[in-house]
Amino acid sequence: MIEDGSLVPHTPPGLPVIVDERPLVVIADDSGNLREALEELFLSVDIETISFENARMLLESDLPDRPGCFILDVRMPGLSGLDLQAQLVECGHLMPIIFLTGHGDVPMSIRAIKAGAFDFKTKPVRDQDLLDSVAAAVEVDRVRRAKDKVSHDSASKFNTLSPRERQVLELLVGGYLNKQIAYELGVTEVTIKLHRGSVMKKMEVRSVAELVRMWDHIPVSIRQGVVA
Repeated sequence: MIEDGSLVPHTPPGLPVIVDERPLVVIADDSGNLREALEELFLSVDIETISFENARMLLESDLPDRPGCFILDVRMPGLSGLDLQAQLVECGHLMPIIFLTGHGDVPMSIRAIKAGAFDFKTKPVRDQDLLDSVAAAVEVDRVRRAKDKVSHDSASKFNTLSPRERQVLELLVGGYLNKQIAYELGVTEVTIKLHRGSVMKKMEVRSVAELVRMWDHIPVSIRQGVVA
């Protein structure tokens, strides 16, 4: 499907959405020679790259949803790499950031790391050192994405529960027995058994242990204040 001149993937109804898990390195550096060198380096190990000559172009782009990392220069025309780091976090781009600069110093590196940067390297850097750092950053991003997916799936299932079922769920994972839950909520134990069965079915689990693990993945902001 073509929309606004760009290719938009289309998935026919009923087919699963295919998630692209190929690693991606996003580069922002005002040196064309360096961008080309980095692109060739990552191509040699079958890692795709997207490059930008300044921070604004990166921020205005529609980046693919894939595991990966950013490689940012510190000093660029306009928005600096450190300012870009803050903007990326604010925009919800959570891929790890590796700074690669010829103008680094200790205070600058400390500032970047404290702000959440994964690594800070000064030019020139050995190819293998950079590849190792990128490999580690990509793995960190893969783990984050997997946790985010579990959290999203758990929250989606939780949102299908009725208010009463949510109350039963919280008490179940709190270690309460059916008769204790019935007493807490002022209903019969038979009613609680029915709610419990519905909770297990909607959350797609077969045991309370699985339910507890799923509960732990539901964002606190969603599960707070369930029991009235």
